[in-house]
Amino acid sequence: MESVIDDSRAASRPGPGPAERFAAGRDGGVLYLSIAETLARSIRSGAMRRGERVPSVRELARQHGVSLSTATQAYRSLEDARLIEARPRSGYFVAARPPSLPEPDTSRPPQVSKRVDRSALTAEVMRIAEDPDYVSFGAACPAASLFDETKIRRAVARSVQRHRRTLAEYRVGPGHEAVRRAIARHALRLGSVIDPQQLLVTNGCLEAIVLCLRAVTRPGDVVALESPTYFGFFEILEQLHLRALEIPTHPRTGMALDALQLAFETQPVKAVLTVPTLSNPLGASMPLAERRRLARMAGERGIPVIEDVIYNDLSEQDDRRRSVHSFDDGGNVMLCGSFTKTLAPGIRLGWVAAGRWHAQVQRMKAATSGGQSTVLELAVAELLGQTGIESGYRRLRTTIAARVDEAREIIAQSFPRGTRVTDPPGGFILWVEFPHGVDTLELWRSCLDERICFAPGNMFSASDRFGRFARFGVGGRWDDAQRAALRRIGELATRMLADGG
Repeated sequence: MESVIDDSRAASRPGPGPAERFAAGRDGGVLYLSIAETLARSIRSGAMRRGERVPSVRELARQHGVSLSTATQAYRSLEDARLIEARPRSGYFVAARPPSLPEPDTSRPPQVSKRVDRSALTAEVMRIAEDPDYVSFGAACPAASLFDETKIRRAVARSVQRHRRTLAEYRVGPGHEAVRRAIARHALRLGSVIDPQQLLVTNGCLEAIVLCLRAVTRPGDVVALESPTYFGFFEILEQLHLRALEIPTHPRTGMALDALQLAFETQPVKAVLTVPTLSNPLGASMPLAERRRLARMAGERGIPVIEDVIYNDLSEQDDRRRSVHSFDDGGNVMLCGSFTKTLAPGIRLGWVAAGRWHAQVQRMKAATSGGQSTVLELAVAELLGQTGIESGYRRLRTTIAARVDEAREIIAQSFPRGTRVTDPPGGFILWVEFPHGVDTLELWRSCLDERICFAPGNMFSASDRFGRFARFGVGGRWDDAQRAALRRIGELATRMLADGG
């Protein structure tokens, strides 16, 4: 978990001096946040245990060579994140963490590719998830309250004022040069060096993925992907008449590359579609060595890897933000991203660096949707260039990590004995495995009667292997109604088990 204090309280607290400011991060991250981040990782990993005393403020300042003010800020940010607690006359101690629950096992999908048909269930769940009359955990979208709406509005307003002439112009092409340069600079955070001329701006990340799949596959081709994975990918495969080959995936380390290698040797795989950082719905993050290996495997066989990096900036671990693309030296990794989860959800702007398929993707983009709104492109370019963007990411990570911890605690207290749940290192999604006897589609229908919605597990696979699983998104509204609804889901699941017994 990242640790950032609330802005409304920051003004009354001593801050780091000017020499320490901007010492961490390329774009203005503050040093006390970096120190807090290091401690937070130790606490969340279990290296520092509940009730354990942490170094005093003076000890911390001496260890990191910073002022007492900076050390105090680091500890106050950890207090705000409920990772440590101050005890009168005793110092700081690691706070109580949510009860530990076992994680789901590595998935075991069928070893053959399958046609996809999940559109009816997906459409119904997403329709209800957007209904304000329901308490919803169905969508994996961050709430507007998590973002600085004023900053976004001002950037858009300035762009309209300065470039209002473009509102009357019909623009086509790869995207305004300014936003492509800004995206290329942003990609450096992922370890990826991209020529802005090799970038295309798209209408969101999903359009980028569709364009990549169209460029490298034909109807009937096999696409390898995580299992479980984002239901939107199955909708895309269904529309393009492609077959899904689901690869076993671990809830912490992601896609099993030994299984993918076997698939390469035994199946006619034409592309790999993957989310190596905070995959949806597992929240898995592939280790760095495996990212390097995946890039090498793709290069050896010339198989394109379509990499979705939409969640990378939400990762609590620096090394897990690095892209597979950064290890690719042959143009085999097609990098797709967006800022809808981290910067400005309402500006549906994505991008793609398609490697050796750049020309094909560019032609398809021009033929299908032309260009985007120049004023929105330039607004995003401004937002990406503003100082403090890293602090904004840290604040976002801190807020959603606290929600995830609280949701896991409710699940541990209220869901049936034997429930398993992921503990993702970032993001706002939890993947829950219920004990045998709970059918999550039936549970979902029971919850609808009480105006509660979540996403049943079978949405996230082309098979029916996840009938005891469910995805819960906690990035939206989070209040007493959400907490009560989550407890109620546990009660209904417990009743289902009792009735079945």
